[in-house]
Amino acid sequence: MAGVNKVILVGNLGADPEIRHLESGSKVANISIATSESYTNRNGERVEQTEWHRVELWDRLADLCEKYLSKGRTVYIEGKIRTNEYQDKEGITRYDKRIRATNMTFVGGRNDEAPDTGASPAPTRSSAPSSNPAPTTSPAPAANAPSGAPSNEEMDDLPF
Repeated sequence: MAGVNKVILVGNLGADPEIRHLESGSKVANISIATSESYTNRNGERVEQTEWHRVELWDRLADLCEKYLSKGRTVYIEGKIRTNEYQDKEGITRYDKRIRATNMTFVGGRNDEAPDTGASPAPTRSSAPSSNPAPTTSPAPAANAPSGAPSNEEMDDLPF
């Protein structure tokens, strides 16, 4: 049975990206993203819960991180959970969980997208190469779709 390992995060950077250049010529960016949710507990008090996520981005995505991301910036990340096993100083086996990003979208207005350096605005979406490119035509509407169902154009406006 095949499994699915997919993560989607929308959150704010907790610090500027850490960029490393590897001997192989690859580039990796490590970022920390905070996601928050709030709810009302049984006592009627508003509670906010924040989770921190460690994300690594490689090559082209790392280039975009280095160029356009900074602390506080909101990003949309798609990726996979990766677990690394290592030995600490005492010889104890430890595990490190990270999100390996495969897609990143900058969230925010046009003015947010590039620093004020005279450079052109950043692309709003970047994706790792895919062996299955998306089709260039939209599918035909279903013949038995209810008349009140939204069209493909209306569904493109949904935030998810």
